[in-house]
Amino acid sequence: MVMTASTMLGLGTQAPDFSLPDTEGGTVSRSDFAGKPLLVVFMCNHCPFVKHVARQLKALGDDYMPKGVAMVGISANDVSTHPDDSPENMKSEKAARGYAFPYLYDADQSVAKAYTAACTPDVFLFDAEHNLVYRGQLDETRPKRLDSGAYDYDHPASDGKDLRAALDTMLNGGSIPAEQTPSMGCNIKWKAGSEPSYFGG
Repeated sequence: MVMTASTMLGLGTQAPDFSLPDTEGGTVSRSDFAGKPLLVVFMCNHCPFVKHVARQLKALGDDYMPKGVAMVGISANDVSTHPDDSPENMKSEKAARGYAFPYLYDADQSVAKAYTAACTPDVFLFDAEHNLVYRGQLDETRPKRLDSGAYDYDHPASDGKDLRAALDTMLNGGSIPAEQTPSMGCNIKWKAGSEPSYFGG
């Protein structure tokens, strides 16, 4: 595991387009959410940092989608090296976690590169015009490493307070502070030889 931070894409950046398969056999595009705030989370199944926030990701979808915020999860990991993140396993993960949001697969990793996504989880919140207003951590918590490959995911539990504050401020018409803390997690598992220029691993 390589600890990696968000690249902190510039605030105000227009959300790059995407049209990706979901776990239910359909296709989901950015244009499907025109006129709605959009929360994009680059994530995967196996990463301990995603497992740490998985309950909070479900809660974010449950709490904010009814308020008109669109949310998608995107996995871009190379499944030839990380088969736990395959589309079939994504479908099982979505069902087991109870995610209400679409979980999409970026097979050629082009969408992750367009967003300069670097880690899992990597969070991008766009306003109703799909301009970037927040990128960074859900909150200050991280999984507790117990031993090689072993983690305590729930102590302390993720409360998503940083992202929730940004969502609430946006929905209330306020201005989100520009000083934001990068997310940290496992690096996206890039296909050999096609790593983006911003990848330092």
